Amino acid sequence: MKAIILAAGYATRLWPITLDCPKSLLRVGKKPIIEHIIKKIGRIEGLSDIYVVSNSKFFNTFSSWAGAYKCRARVHVINDGAQALDQRKGSIGDVIFAIGRKKINTDILVVAGDNLFDFSLNGFIKKARAHSHGVWIGLFDVGDKNAAKNYGVVGLNEDSSIASFEEKPAKPKSTLAAMCLYYFPKDKIRMLKKYKSGNNPLDLAGSFIKWLAAREPVFGHIFQGEWFDIGDKRFLKKARAIKW
Repeated sequence: MKAIILAAGYATRLWPITLDCPKSLLRVGKKPIIEHIIKKIGRIEGLSDIYVVSNSKFFNTFSSWAGAYKCRARVHVINDGAQALDQRKGSIGDVIFAIGRKKINTDILVVAGDNLFDFSLNGFIKKARAHSHGVWIGLFDVGDKNAAKNYGVVGLNEDSSIASFEEKPAKPKSTLAAMCLYYFPKDKIRMLKKYKSGNNPLDLAGSFIKWLAAREPVFGHIFQGEWFDIGDKRFLKKARAIKW
């Protein structure tokens, strides 16, 4: 099994603190955000490699960090080639790029490099491996429909399959927010390529999940604990106020 951490954004909503430091390397508590993530995914049984996708601007910064960081799994940094905002491949574009560049043909865990959480992934992985006939995504109940307007909002069927998916809806049908946390069985990687071949948007992972759920079962796992999608200074401040 391999893991892909998406960290190729430019974090414009956090400028100026991210002008010279990628968001994933901002410190929360005693270590960078990305190390909190790797601490969780590094405990997954059978995980051999972690691929961190960076843009050109921060590739050397990530490479220096990775050279000094010690982890049970092997950590690799991939340069997606984007040198400016208008050259970004997008989250799904970067997943497809990493798979192609590293010729990945195993099960894959994908996680955004700005998703900070305190819960274990063991239950999610165990469930996904036991029901490996579909893609699984992580969900978090934000508990408030006004807050849900800022996320991709999911409705679930009784078997945990996705019944509906809306990207930042004005009137959310639920409070279940889709995290950028995905488990792809190896035989589902082909669906990413099929999605791209249809000239579908590659910048929002939620667009792919909505597309996929209309064609085959996609399943959701609801997490409990602390979760921060650190998109701006407000959420970074909240995350830093907690003891990690």
